[in-house]
Amino acid sequence: MSHKGMGGHQSANADSVVWLTPKPILHALGPFDLDPCAAPDPKPWSTAAHHYTLPMDGLLLPWFGRIWLNPSYRPTIIGRWMEKLANHGKGTALVFARTETEFFHRHVWNRADACLFLHGRLHFCHPDGRIAKANAGAPSVLVAYGAKDAERLYDSDIDGKFVPLTRPVMIHVAINIDPPTSSWREIVADCIATLGGAATLTELYSSLETHPRTRANPNWRAKVRQTIARARMPKIGRAKYALAA
Repeated sequence: MSHKGMGGHQSANADSVVWLTPKPILHALGPFDLDPCAAPDPKPWSTAAHHYTLPMDGLLLPWFGRIWLNPSYRPTIIGRWMEKLANHGKGTALVFARTETEFFHRHVWNRADACLFLHGRLHFCHPDGRIAKANAGAPSVLVAYGAKDAERLYDSDIDGKFVPLTRPVMIHVAINIDPPTSSWREIVADCIATLGGAATLTELYSSLETHPRTRANPNWRAKVRQTIARARMPKIGRAKYALAA
């Protein structure tokens, strides 16, 4: 099966199968500035503010800002995509976890800042947004380049094993961030419990602003709101949230 993620390789032939990155992954890690190998239009969802699609060649065009990269998985081409992302130094890639391959040794193990090895096998999506019935057929990994992308990967709550690869990220994880067992849901729930079982967003912000996890994430207030929504914490009165029953 030829793989064209969202995005996919621009020089792939017209018969290539287009597989889209699941939207929750993009939502958890975005926003991104550029997808240099985006799937063709129409797309059911965007992957970045800007897209390079056929007949544009994302390997030749300039890259800018934070990159989302789901490249062609063909052995003859994936190394070129990953090398360009490593050289760019700012972005996240979704690839198969072929940890023994040449591209992985050269451009992931030796150049990336962190990896998140996903739990289970992904179900990619069809061009109309429908989730594929069959899984991808191999394990997947998210690869972060740059400390900020590594932090975003760590804070994403995507189910998997986070592996820091560079010393600054290792120190950051070891010293400045709570261990992975302390999820955002646990942090918010513990805070609400401490505040008597119900709290306003203002009270939560005030109580959490010195937490190590929030100091490490400039978007922590949005993360708190997202956590409340995902946990379906009931709203009490005009502005208070309580622990879910």
